[in-house]
Amino acid sequence: MLVGSCVGKFIVEKNSLRVTSPDSLKDVYECAIGNFGVPQYGGTMVGTVVYPKLDQKACKGFDTVSLSFKSKPGGLPTFILTDRGDCFFTLKAWNAQIAGAAAILVADDRIEPLITMDTPEEDNARADYLENITIPSALISKTFGDSIKNALSKEEMVNIKLDWTESLPHPDERVEYEFWTNSNDECGPKCDSQIEFVRNFKGAAQILEQKGYTQFTPHYITWYCPEAFTLSKQCKSQCINHGRYCAPDPEQDFSKGYDGKDVVVQNLRQACLFKIANESGKAWLWWDYVTDFAIRCPMKEQRYTKECADHVIQYLGLDLKKIDQCIGDPKADAENPVLKAEQEAQIGKGSRGDVTMLPTLVINERQYRGKLDKGAVLKAICAGFQENTEPSVCLSEDIETNECLHSNGGCWQDKAANATACKDTFRGRVCECPVVRGVKFVGDGYNHCEASGARRCEINNGGCWKKTLEGRTYSACIEDKGCQCPSGFKGDGVNTCEGIFLLSYWF
Repeated sequence: MLVGSCVGKFIVEKNSLRVTSPDSLKDVYECAIGNFGVPQYGGTMVGTVVYPKLDQKACKGFDTVSLSFKSKPGGLPTFILTDRGDCFFTLKAWNAQIAGAAAILVADDRIEPLITMDTPEEDNARADYLENITIPSALISKTFGDSIKNALSKEEMVNIKLDWTESLPHPDERVEYEFWTNSNDECGPKCDSQIEFVRNFKGAAQILEQKGYTQFTPHYITWYCPEAFTLSKQCKSQCINHGRYCAPDPEQDFSKGYDGKDVVVQNLRQACLFKIANESGKAWLWWDYVTDFAIRCPMKEQRYTKECADHVIQYLGLDLKKIDQCIGDPKADAENPVLKAEQEAQIGKGSRGDVTMLPTLVINERQYRGKLDKGAVLKAICAGFQENTEPSVCLSEDIETNECLHSNGGCWQDKAANATACKDTFRGRVCECPVVRGVKFVGDGYNHCEASGARRCEINNGGCWKKTLEGRTYSACIEDKGCQCPSGFKGDGVNTCEGIFLLSYWF
């Protein structure tokens, strides 16, 4: 396809890597986040580095050389150090994951600025394992890689802390994010993964948007056809508005099935639907439309049409006339304001970089790196909130750390009151005195928490003494005053209260 070009910039997203031992390497180093796997946005990971004696480029699979990197009970996770070259970055990561590694570091084989390790095109590599990579990956410089190898050759233990806490800006209590996508559903595994992601992420996205926690904007990449070729067969089949806005032909044949211009028009319809929905205060309806359209109007069933799209729009209760007005006339020799804005938005500003790939997720002006998966993306979005301002969806089972399942995370617990100070978050567990049935507990969260407030006696009697004598129940719990033995009793009010009148009678 002939398209226009412009000079842009691609930003390599980085995170921090700290060597904690040996002393000769102690420092903070930069590494580039891989565009696959699941980076632990907002969190950290500590591990011990291993540089395998065999298959050092991790291209054959460590099972072929009988190597395993699964950490033993009580041991630190293993980070495999491999060399760049001979196979795709993704294959190296997959082989490391299968061998039990917790993360993979790839040492560059040349002196150069760090690059982003990307997912290969499906035409050039088996795609069956790509979506199953879950371990984080990072590219390090050749110089740093050589230093690690040198330390390991001297039998020094190299411990590293990977830190993603500053990988995404988190300036306030709202996260702004963009999803650069496409309505084309006939582009193989990438299209399938986009559709699956939208369907799975829709619920969380709508909750975040409806409650004002996020500001979401969908975007669509378009290209333009050089003026000298606007009358060519390629441009006529792939472009609208006389070559101003183009998309690749879904079948790459320019003759059968749907054309690139059909994709551009449907992309424009989705962008206009979002615009109208946003103006009506219901921006989240975009997720419903895209999900329903993919199910009801697929290309393979020849239903990728305006008529099918209109049925979905009407079902959602949006103003079809306003959307049609926004779309305008695709045959007009004029600019379309919506698509012109989309082309301008592709160019990177500030720290974001140009958008050149589909799909691309941008969170707080940083391009997301990693697997397009509900849990992974939600974790990244949650990392964009200021700490302690994350909405409850960020504490859902999809991304929680589950540290509270083991020894209650080392936090305070009262089994009788069914209360615990341990709370799982995507950043790790925190020990924070809870609120139980509307009653707030106060304390350090580790060794001590006690009920407070007007209703404290409703929970485990406020931790105070309580006893039934001769059919009458006595309690030392007094609202807002702690534990005090009731009239006619004496003691500490917590463990004991003895009846004064009983003592006088017995003695």
